[in-house]
Amino acid sequence: MGSQKLVNPGEWMPKEGNVVHNGLPSHLNHFLIPATQIGGLLELITMYSTKLLCRAIPLGMRTAGWVTDKPSAGFTLRSLILDEVQDNEILVEMKYSGICHTDIAVSKGMLDLTEFPAVLGHEGAGTIMALGEGVKNKSLKVGDSVVLSYNTCQTCPACLAGQRAFCHDHPQVNHNAVRLSDRTTPARLLDRTPVRSQYFGHSSFAKHSVVHEDTVVRCDYPDQLATYAPLGCGFQTGAGAIFNVAKPQQHQTAVIFGMGTVGLAALMACKYIGLKRLIAVDLNNERLKLAAELGATDLLNAAEIPDVPRAIRALMEQGADHAVECTGITGIVEDAVRATAPQGHVTVLGVPKPGSTFSVDALDFLLANKSIHGIIQGGAQPHSFLPFLMDLHRQGQFPLEKVCRVFSARYINQAIKSMHSGETIKPVLSWGDVSIDEGM
Repeated sequence: MGSQKLVNPGEWMPKEGNVVHNGLPSHLNHFLIPATQIGGLLELITMYSTKLLCRAIPLGMRTAGWVTDKPSAGFTLRSLILDEVQDNEILVEMKYSGICHTDIAVSKGMLDLTEFPAVLGHEGAGTIMALGEGVKNKSLKVGDSVVLSYNTCQTCPACLAGQRAFCHDHPQVNHNAVRLSDRTTPARLLDRTPVRSQYFGHSSFAKHSVVHEDTVVRCDYPDQLATYAPLGCGFQTGAGAIFNVAKPQQHQTAVIFGMGTVGLAALMACKYIGLKRLIAVDLNNERLKLAAELGATDLLNAAEIPDVPRAIRALMEQGADHAVECTGITGIVEDAVRATAPQGHVTVLGVPKPGSTFSVDALDFLLANKSIHGIIQGGAQPHSFLPFLMDLHRQGQFPLEKVCRVFSARYINQAIKSMHSGETIKPVLSWGDVSIDEGM
């Protein structure tokens, strides 16, 4: 091909097999836009059709993202080159990214569905820069603020029935981190090594991302993106499990194990419904204080109590009508079953280690007519459920901001450390001060 150079936004990356003139494939010469004019380009494309938007995306847009090179290698800020936006994709400039414990587990190789190198992150919020010409939601436009959630196969019985959260291929679709159509990936390193960059359909640990259209939910409140970035997983999982699956009644009681993002979201949902008694269980007194502020009527520090189910039954003779497990520790699933009343319902939301198991007293489980339900993503349909949560927040019913703490995206490792120490519940990365050519 002759000499090539890696390019900045607004320039073009030559593709192998094409004739190159001035660093541009010959069939694209008439689309040449200098890097210095990219701002003007973005203004121009808002005036024209979706077809022009698709054509105007640089085939070699440079950005920066946190890359995990291999399991347990941590996160390294690297320069990335993005491909063209395909018909069903959207280019998003990420403003904020939530950090979830699942991102950390995958980065350590605890789930074997993701190959490396990869850009992780599955909670994000940002601004649309461009749209593929086949995007189905014609109300979306350049400049819209959006929140990102999970992806689906769109072909299994659950998806065809409109039950997106129960997609039969959810693990593969979201954790493989590649395009569903052809298993390619939108991002490359500077040496052209492919980087898996559609984790959960979007890979939010980057300043820019080419995302699958089905992960995108419009947000009408751009001033709240820092708070709404985690909506697409953590908040949705906890609140959705209560509103969509467990559906407790006002006269009932509940106990929630684990006052992290998921547990506190579940607690806020129970408070909104108006449950008469709501027990919060955790090891951290500061988190328990926050739980009380958010609506818990009783607080139990499991580090100070040898038998938590017995302590719960001391508060409620028959046990709780609902138990929600948000820690991923299988022994606590067992505690949750023991803590429920006859006809009680256990909802399991925490992600356990692969291969881990739990056991229950099968006869007691049967005779007490108990039930247990595993739920991912809160059983929620993001395009309707996330706007619902936004409305509750704006009404003062869901004070999500009390759970979030914003860090510069430069300091992802400090944010993770703060999360693991218990100091921060939901760390949110801000991309505002990270430049597109900052990575290695």
